Amino acid sequence: MSMSETAYARENARYEALVTKKNRPADFYNGIYTRWDNPVLTREHAPLIWRYDLNPETNPFFMERLGINAAFNAGAIKLNGKYYLVARVEGSDRKSFFAVAESESPVEGFRFWDYPVTLPDTCPEETNVYDMRLTQHEDGWIYGVFCSESKDTSNPDLSAAVAAAGIVRTKDLKTWERLPNLVTKESPQQRNVCLLPEFVEGKYAFYTRPMDGFIDTGSGGGIGFGLCEDITHAVIDHERITSQRKYHTITECKNGAGAVPIKTEKGWLHIAHGVRNTAAGLRYVVYVFMTALDDPARVIAEPGGFLIGPLGDERVGDVSNVAFTNGAISLNLSRRLCGNSKNFRQGQVPGG
Repeated sequence: MSMSETAYARENARYEALVTKKNRPADFYNGIYTRWDNPVLTREHAPLIWRYDLNPETNPFFMERLGINAAFNAGAIKLNGKYYLVARVEGSDRKSFFAVAESESPVEGFRFWDYPVTLPDTCPEETNVYDMRLTQHEDGWIYGVFCSESKDTSNPDLSAAVAAAGIVRTKDLKTWERLPNLVTKESPQQRNVCLLPEFVEGKYAFYTRPMDGFIDTGSGGGIGFGLCEDITHAVIDHERITSQRKYHTITECKNGAGAVPIKTEKGWLHIAHGVRNTAAGLRYVVYVFMTALDDPARVIAEPGGFLIGPLGDERVGDVSNVAFTNGAISLNLSRRLCGNSKNFRQGQVPGG
């Protein structure tokens, strides 16, 4: 057996052990949610055919060709009895792409599809895409709303960028139609945007995050809400603030929508993130609030504290001290979350 074949056998055995590993509840209790021992999706879940040329003749030393830095911040959806995550996968070059992972269980067994998501290249200035929220809308489409990042060409600072809300739609998570980016007339930049699964006043309803800049929200007051007539050319004239940023709270620095809101008998359940500044940098936590069924912009309940904060090894990593989510699936009144702390976790500090 050649060096390449030996290395492949070893790495393939390691991969299969990872994706078939059984998960179990962690030794944590607060009577509200369950943490799980293992992240459900990490960079180690990347298929070997992505990372390596498997031909011993062209890759005799089995050297990695595509480095994967992270897999995190996944949109989540349940279709035909299976669970799907559309994850943000970041390469060693810092560039991100979307990929679908599938499982029959919400807490284990996720495998990436062989091929990543291919998006139509309709924005030539776009440099990165990430953090897709998935909405199964009553109009029959599955929409993905994500961050579309471009260089701010008006600013000589190499770190200056512009964030916009990209929109795609699909029927099967395989073929994606790219629509024009969302336009918000009152906000120069947008991030953390998600689409409500139902029409409001016959219009498409978005939760937004008004921003003056790429990192700082500036005059942005919190999580916004706006309506548009035509999602194929989505324009929001006015954003109404729902969950507000507040001094000396978990949302002081900024906050944003997380998962697509879940409809309950009491109202729309929102799983969002709040950010405050500390001596060690920004700290992200997950919190929840509820808006009215008859007015999805009106907050009817909002606890003062966070639901999930980063603990243990979630306070270190590529981006430290972060609990974040942009995907949720309702399971028999329980909530399984997907997001990013250090890795992907489901049903706990949303991991990943």
